[in-house]
Amino acid sequence: MSQGESDRRSNKVARLIDEYELEGLGTELEARWTDDGEDRMSLRDLAEYFNKRLLETELIEAGMSALDSEVDTTYRQLTDDDVSTGVRTETRSRLEQNGIDVDALESNFVTYQAIRSYLQNVRGASYEGPSDAEKVETDQQSIQRLLTRTHTVIDQRVEALRDTDRLALDDFEVFVDAQVLCQACGTQHSITDLLEQGGCECQQS
Repeated sequence: MSQGESDRRSNKVARLIDEYELEGLGTELEARWTDDGEDRMSLRDLAEYFNKRLLETELIEAGMSALDSEVDTTYRQLTDDDVSTGVRTETRSRLEQNGIDVDALESNFVTYQAIRSYLQNVRGASYEGPSDAEKVETDQQSIQRLLTRTHTVIDQRVEALRDTDRLALDDFEVFVDAQVLCQACGTQHSITDLLEQGGCECQQS
């Protein structure tokens, strides 16, 4: 047995893809992780996506509804900490009554670490994302463009209302600023200052 075959047999995600006959899912996971555009998904998102595919397969085999909304709701009821014990118990009972082994299903759910191990060790994939500084700078530029666009729209709308005698106003100036309130210490920051200083001071001490 080659090293690659050994890695695949011992990898939980690879094993589950084979067991659930999810052909093509491995390629999809890799494509979503390495995508540089808006379709890219984080390892945590991919783990949830993978787990929902397992649940979807179980629902289909049990003859239950497997619409996206049903899968999302059922998964949340099984895994979300905010779900009440009663709702979780009811959901488990409903699945078990339809022949689904919920304990086995939940034991098959994977973590983001398992997804990372599969992508890197089995598929040989890698993702070189932007550095922290590059990401902050990119987002700062996006936010600034949005604020500029917002300023322009407000200015144009107010001016149009004034010029059509729908608004009593002389010369005016529009100010647009995004503020972020740190709920830990109560300090309010402009978004520009917050990004430039790397966060709130109360979290940096």
